[in-house]
Amino acid sequence: MLALSDERRAFVEAIRDFCARECGSRAQRDALTDGGAGHHSAELYAKVAALGWLGVAIPERYGGSGGGAVDMCLFLEETWRGRAPLFAFGTSMIVARAYERLGSEAQRERMLGAIAGGAVQAIAMSEPEAGSDVGALACRAERCADGWLLNGHKTWISNAHIAQRILVVARTSREHGKHGGITMLEVPAGAPGVEVRPIPTMGGRDVNDVYLTDVVVPADAVLGEVGEGWRQLMGGLNFERLIVAASLLGLAERAFDDVVAYCGTRRQFGRPIGSFQALSHRLADLATELQCCRLLVYDVAQRTDAEPERQLPREASMAKLKVTEVAKRVCLEGVQMMGGYGYATEHELERDLRASVVATIYGGTSEIQREIIAASYGLGHARG
Repeated sequence: MLALSDERRAFVEAIRDFCARECGSRAQRDALTDGGAGHHSAELYAKVAALGWLGVAIPERYGGSGGGAVDMCLFLEETWRGRAPLFAFGTSMIVARAYERLGSEAQRERMLGAIAGGAVQAIAMSEPEAGSDVGALACRAERCADGWLLNGHKTWISNAHIAQRILVVARTSREHGKHGGITMLEVPAGAPGVEVRPIPTMGGRDVNDVYLTDVVVPADAVLGEVGEGWRQLMGGLNFERLIVAASLLGLAERAFDDVVAYCGTRRQFGRPIGSFQALSHRLADLATELQCCRLLVYDVAQRTDAEPERQLPREASMAKLKVTEVAKRVCLEGVQMMGGYGYATEHELERDLRASVVATIYGGTSEIQREIIAASYGLGHARG
């Protein structure tokens, strides 16, 4: 079990109090998200920014509070457990980590301070023909008199419709194979030639197509080194997987709590349904799985804090795989135990189920995580 300091316990309690006060009821959450159509509230995000929590994992010299991966995971776990509509925090932290690792001092000062202050950021990797196979991307960036000229189509880009900037992964050369000649460039979301089209999904309005048509960005829009984007991406994907794992841990815990409460009050055959062994043993198994997930998430977070430059492909992939699959199982079994009520939109378990299913896809599918884990033991071959 993760032993929390007094300061971290107080932080967790503060987040729980905030969530209970600001979005503790279904009516509050619906008012913040247009009836649940989205998972992000700009109004609530601004309040969290004012509390300084958006900078929880950003160094103090850039406007953050100087915490690490453990503190970030505590924030993610508790806000997702509290169903706080703050979906943009995850993608913004992925971008923040990239700038902290790769950015110039000027880039860090500008971007990290903006994120801590509430600016939403997005990252654009996937394309219609380059999802799990990121090395197949075709979005092109060419040098021009004013810097770089971008053309291409990105898809499934989370939060691009509310982002101030999009970190675009583009191909700048084909001279060094599929994994060479990839570069990361910062593109203002409102720049001429950028078109963002939301993709309607059963989960709401969170992902987008991004079309880049003769978009010009200055030379200093490059993050890191030209042509080294693949290596840079691989170093950041582990952090992204930790973010997804911590988020879905909170979602699964909330779904489990709701199902336990339901099974304790719903009566059939003259007794609470949770007293029947068929359900109580299933809940015991799920509780055990969730405990394993929490230990795994915080083990990876503590390792990340202890050795920030070390990549943890096996451990991060295990966390992402295990937590998202367990979250999906918790929600699916919860719907089964709640019967028709679990399927009804009156209860939020059906929303949790939709969110848990897609979490096994974004950030690297469960199948890709298994490939990475297997490769770490010398089996199969490594993938990005």
